[in-house]
Parts: sequence; C-alpha cells; structure tokens
Amino acid sequence: MDADDLPADPADDRFHYVFENRVRYAETDAQAIVFYGEYVTFQDETFSELLRRLDFPYTELAARGLDFHVVHTELDYHSFAEFDDELRNGFRVAAIRESSADFEWVCRQAADDRVVASGTITHVAVGEDGPTRVPDDFREAVVAFQDEPPEPV
Repeated sequence: MDADDLPADPADDRFHYVFENRVRYAETDAQAIVFYGEYVTFQDETFSELLRRLDFPYTELAARGLDFHVVHTELDYHSFAEFDDELRNGFRVAAIRESSADFEWVCRQAADDRVVASGTITHVAVGEDGPTRVPDDFREAVVAFQDEPPEPV
C-alpha cells in the first residue's frame, strides 16, 4: 500500500482506528523521532486491540488452542512522529485464506491526521499441530465488524 492508496478523509476511511498511543521517550532514537522498529510494535498492539474488538482476545484464542503467528510484515514510512505525539492506529482485514490472513495497518498523527506509516502484516492461524484453518466464527466476526469484507472470505 502506498500513500496514494490511503483515503484523504478519515470519515471515509476503510480502517477502524482501534489503538491510540502517545509516543514514549523510550520509543525515540538519537534524532528524537520514533525509532523505525517501534512501528512493528505499534502494528502488533493494533492487532491485539482488533482481536479484542472482534471478541477474540489472545486469552480466548489460547484457551481454544489457537494462536496467530506473524509470518510477514512490510512497512512504509511517510512522515515522522516525535516524543509525546499522539498517534491513531487503524487496521483492516484485507484477505482471509485457508490458514492465513492479511491485515493492512495505518498510523496517523492524531493532531492533523497526517499518515506517519502504513503497512501489511500476514498472520497464520496455528493450532496444536501447526497451521490450521482460520476459524469460521473469526471470519464471521470480521465480516460483521468491517464495512468492506476481506477477500476471499
């Protein structure tokens, strides 16, 4: 996803903004901006919050003998964030396949809605014996939550 693919108006956005954070000093580098690797943590926190909103928190997944493992992530940096900036992180499920799902993520400055970073993450559903089918109730929860269903469901 590049910056041209991102909606300009958050009211028309495809993303659900499920995680907000204030940049901590420890997340900045010697240039006093967010260290690039911290955005992977922001992606992960946003995914965890999305699971909560779908009523699939990690504790429930673990009780079912299920987990989601990250197998791929990509990030694009569009601008920067500094210590104490407030950020809004949005997520959407782009695709659900047999045992994996692709997610799109965007991080914006809360003050002016400027895109700071965006990316994609692929998770694989893993059960006790390795990769497993993404549960039907998870698929149904995603469709109910998102305005635009993922491809293919």
